[in-house]
Order: sequence, then structure tokens, then C-alpha cells
Amino acid sequence: MERFLERHADHVLGVLCGFDRLLFRGTLRRLSYVSGLECFLSRHKVLFKDFGAWAERMSQRLKEHAHRIAKEQGRPVRYVASSTSSKEELAQEIMQRDQITQGLVCVLTCVEPCQTYNLRRDRQSKRLQLVPGQRKCLHLYFYYVDREFGLMHVRLQTWLPFTLDVCLNGREYLARRMQRAGMGYQQRENCFTRIDDLPRAQQMLDDLLHRKWHRFLDRLAQRVNPWLDAHNGLDLEGYYWTLRQGEVATDVMFRSPQDLQDIYPALVQHALTQFSCQDVLRFLGRRTKGNFSGEISSDLQSRPEGLRVKHWVEENSIKMYDKQGSVLRIETTINNPRRFRVYREATRQGESCLAWQPLRKGIADLARRVEISRAANERYLEALSVVGRPAPTSNVLDPVSRRVVRAGRPYRALRPLTPEEAAVFRSVLRGEHLVQGFRHVDLRQDLFPTATEEHVRRQAAGRTTRWLRLLRAHGLIKKVPRTHYYRVTDKGHHTMSTALRLRDLDITALAA
Repeated sequence: MERFLERHADHVLGVLCGFDRLLFRGTLRRLSYVSGLECFLSRHKVLFKDFGAWAERMSQRLKEHAHRIAKEQGRPVRYVASSTSSKEELAQEIMQRDQITQGLVCVLTCVEPCQTYNLRRDRQSKRLQLVPGQRKCLHLYFYYVDREFGLMHVRLQTWLPFTLDVCLNGREYLARRMQRAGMGYQQRENCFTRIDDLPRAQQMLDDLLHRKWHRFLDRLAQRVNPWLDAHNGLDLEGYYWTLRQGEVATDVMFRSPQDLQDIYPALVQHALTQFSCQDVLRFLGRRTKGNFSGEISSDLQSRPEGLRVKHWVEENSIKMYDKQGSVLRIETTINNPRRFRVYREATRQGESCLAWQPLRKGIADLARRVEISRAANERYLEALSVVGRPAPTSNVLDPVSRRVVRAGRPYRALRPLTPEEAAVFRSVLRGEHLVQGFRHVDLRQDLFPTATEEHVRRQAAGRTTRWLRLLRAHGLIKKVPRTHYYRVTDKGHHTMSTALRLRDLDITALAA
């Protein structure tokens, strides 16, 4: 990312990275799976034949509680006929009309699909069974103006297992903190076009990583779900909280809309035409393996305010778009965290140790999730740093087209536009080498895939060694200390990418 910022230093105000939208999901673990619900019903002596009536009474209590809260606070309860209608726009309209600055805004109700349980008769045993299934039920949307997070909502499913969703906005949180601190800023919708004290603002946004989220979320849950009250005798033990969706956005704030628009079309074209599947995998910290069977896709969508490029790797994505004319936003969304790893305590052969484990959905791994997303955004911006370079290609290619002497040994000049040199450049710049680097064997297997016989393989290994020495002599790659890995330098990224783009450029574009 530093190279991108250096390239456009004269036109960039600064960078802000952190949570955009946060969607937490609360699950009552005793009711979240069939055997757990069966034990719960058995404990409370609820027969399967009475399950429907019992569940209806549970649901009715939630609805009555919502109406009582709204009545006590003098707020309206509105039914939304379509699940596709924007409930947030309706809540904002009510908030502005009634000038609500803190507290409950309204309660919206809507019938939406949900995951729940059904009773089914087993033909063989001729007994009723609980099975997971889908149906539609009423959902309650509690919209609040929170002192810290501004307009937010809590969504409660009124049928078992009473799943709860809490949706917050990280940028609104930052705006309110900066306002209380007396910091100057300019906000347009969900982004900032100017912040007077960016380091302090970044620190404020990073405070969300270390927040005691379970306390805040538990208070919201107890406010809307009366069955959590210990006096009810249900002993539900509260909700288990996971981060269902966390959008981590890196905003590059340009000085003016014109500064961004001068380069943005080239960024979009480069992202669509130059980023391969391997590049996209590496942006998200994934290794390209032969057994990878997931789906990778990229698309371009035109919006009223501009163009949006989005890359999908299975359930997770990274996208780029322009916000409010002068903000370039790179945003990583992790929907399935188990595709990533976290270094945490594990048990191996009965002993406790630290090991790389799948990233959990729970809020315990929230900081690691942000670390992964930030790194993905930075790698994406780093890959875009070759775009918009004002200098002519001769300034880049001429230095490596001359003979050099390194450690008293002469090395020949590079020929950046020849097919042989281009093949080496493409191999070194492959997306799978972006994070960890590449080894001698990786380059050899890529350049000489048919070298299987022993004497041919030795010749290929020798040629690969000479290529590595030549690239190091010209400063295009460097060796990682105490490892067998090599990494491409900033000069290498710039030089080799420029040579490949010039080689692949359509001659008609040059003639024009």
C-alpha cells in the first residue's frame, strides 16, 4: 500500500481503515440444534404433541413484549408488508420526523424466511420427530439511536430458536467519537472525505477491536427478549455471539473528485484485465493448491455514482469502488471465516499447545479477522500501484537494460521485452508468490515443467540459479534472510509489470 500512496502522494489526504458495517448474530445454543431442543423440551415437560401450542405461546410473549416497550416509550409499531422494503429508510424517516436523538425510534414488524424446526411423523417408528426446516415467521426490528453507534437495529426472530441479529455501523461510531472530541471532519453518507487528525481517528476506530462486545450485545438482547429473564425459569444462559458479517474498508481520501476520477478508470481496467484467479486468491491470503475446487469470479457493476469491481473467492470477497467522488474504497467482506487460520491454543495428543486453527465465527477472533482483511486491502492497493505512473517507460526499463557489476562480478543487461525474459517475469509475479514469496524449486518447475529426467533437471536447476542471480543483481528480487524464499522488490514489481504491460499492449493503441 505504501507504493500506491507514494505514487499519488500529491493527490491523497490520507487513509482510514476499519469496520464499515458489523452484523452480529446471537444464538441460543440450547435451542440451536435438534438434540438440544429435545433435551430442553424434556426438561420442561413439553410433549411433541403440545409443541405447536407451546411454541406459539413463546412467540406471542415476544410480540407482546415488543408492543409494551413501544407503548411505554411512546414509539410507533409499524408493519412492513414486503421483506424487500428498506426498513432503514422508514426508520430514518420516523427519526427525522419525530427528532429522535437517543433511544428507541420505532418497532417494525415483517414476515420473513427463517430457519426453525418442524414436526414430522416417522413412518417406520410411527412417532413424531423434530427436524430442522425453513418457514416464514414474524420478525421484530427494534431501531435505536445509540449514543455511540447512532442509528442501529436489533432483529429478533419470533419463532424458535429466537435468533437475534444486531447491525451496527463503524463509520457512524467514529463520527460520533470525533464529534465529542471536537475534531474537524467532513462526512458524506457512510464515508469521510476529510479528517483533520487522521492518526487519532484511526486509533478511535481501532478501539472497536478491543471492545467487550459480549456485554454490549447481551444488554441489547435482554432488552428485547423477555425469555432471557432468570425469573422465567427457562435457564437459556444467554446468547452466543458470532460476527456473521464484518466489512473492513480501507478508504483512500483524495484531495478532490477530479484527482480520483483521473486515475479511477485505469484502476478499474487494470483490476479486470490484469488480476488473475491466482492474484485474487493471494489478495485474500489463500494459497493456490491443486485440490482447490472453489469458485473464483470477478464482476463489474455500474452504479449511479460510479463503477464497482468485485472479486469473489467462494463465500468471501474483496471489492473496489469510488465513494462520494473523492474516496477510493477497498473493502474485504468475510462471510465464511473458516477459510482462514488463527494462531491460538489447541490440543495435540492430549497436550495443550499453540497451533494454527480455523478462524472461528465467534467474536473471540474478531481482531484476527480485521488483521486478515486489512492485509487483503493493502495487497490489493499494492497491486494497483503500477497504475497511473506518469513517467515514460524508458525511465523504468533503461536502468535494467544496462550491464551491472555486483560484488565484483559483472552481470549482463536484461532484455525486458523478449519472450524468454517475459516468461521469467510472469512466473516471478504470479499471485501465489505475493504473500510468502517463491523458492528456487517453484521457479524451476514453472519455467521448465517438462524437465523430469535427472540430467535435464540438473540443467534446468542451473539455469534457474543463474536467473535468480541475474534478477538479484538488478535489484528486482531479494532473498528472505534465513529462508529459501525470494520476494519481489518494489523496483521489481514496477519494472517487470511495466515490461509485461508494454509487451501485451495492442499496437493499435500505440498507433492511436
